[in-house]
Amino acid sequence: MALTAHSTIGDWLNDPTGGPLIRALFEQTGADPELLTPVLGLPLQQLVAMSQGQLPQSVVDDLVRAANGGEIPEADESEGWTEKPTNGRFAGKTVIVTGAASGIGKATASRIALEGGRVIASDIAADKLDALKAELPDADITTVAGDLTKQDAIDAVIAAAGDRIDALANVAGINDDFSPAGETTDAVWDRVIAINLTAPFKLMRAVLPIMEKAGCGSILNVSSEAGLRGNASGNAYTASKHGIIGVTKSAAFMYGPKGIRVNSVAPGGVATGIPMPPNMSEYGSGRLAPFQQSIPTVATAEHLAASITFLLSDDAVNINGAVLASDGGWSVQ
Repeated sequence: MALTAHSTIGDWLNDPTGGPLIRALFEQTGADPELLTPVLGLPLQQLVAMSQGQLPQSVVDDLVRAANGGEIPEADESEGWTEKPTNGRFAGKTVIVTGAASGIGKATASRIALEGGRVIASDIAADKLDALKAELPDADITTVAGDLTKQDAIDAVIAAAGDRIDALANVAGINDDFSPAGETTDAVWDRVIAINLTAPFKLMRAVLPIMEKAGCGSILNVSSEAGLRGNASGNAYTASKHGIIGVTKSAAFMYGPKGIRVNSVAPGGVATGIPMPPNMSEYGSGRLAPFQQSIPTVATAEHLAASITFLLSDDAVNINGAVLASDGGWSVQ
């Protein structure tokens, strides 16, 4: 079978032609090939997103050509997992998606749009929102750029949605600096809590009366493996993701009788390219490293979008207050 950009990194490394090519690439960059261990099941193409701009698409294309005598063969659709949108699953529904300009939010917004939904795509990055809309010119996507830690941005999202809001996906989030409680600065704490916990809560507060009036609705809050344990990230991020699970469970209990479902997804490692802060805690990073290295697999943004859209959709009609660990099995270790 020919190696393509959709062949897994593990297949490339195990191939007599592909293996030396990948290892030579890492030697050129000075990176340790052992860093690939958690992502062996991902397609080679995913290295572009994971590199945070350091690895351009042209490098992957050159690798594929080098492995196939100068040609780029057609991808075998049977290679690995492929996203398969369900036609019409969100037809007639208006769905707000935050963090929609990149990563999990973009994958979620795209899938909902492909499944017939009207998407209100919110993010602070206006240019990337424009790119999302350009990528899906036939989809019903309304973009709203703004900082959701500000009330006027939340008001703008609700206004763009109008009188009907069927679902809300709170995806937007940021990392912390891996600092333990004794090192966490006010600046790190305030920013992480504001974006990861307070903004999602305020959006929930804004959409709930609309859903309550309609007698139905679905809310999905993205937590994290760090919302399930204490050894996945730093103090502020861990607190924010535990907090969003608490907000989810409380709202599920309070509004379940009113026809509103509120659930959460807890991702593990995801290859989204979200940057880390410039000044990481030395102690925290060292303390967390052995546990982060135990991640069984790293997912793609599309993997998480599959979990998120399931819980948002009517397919999850009997699920309320659940926390779905979409982490490749990390949480059972």
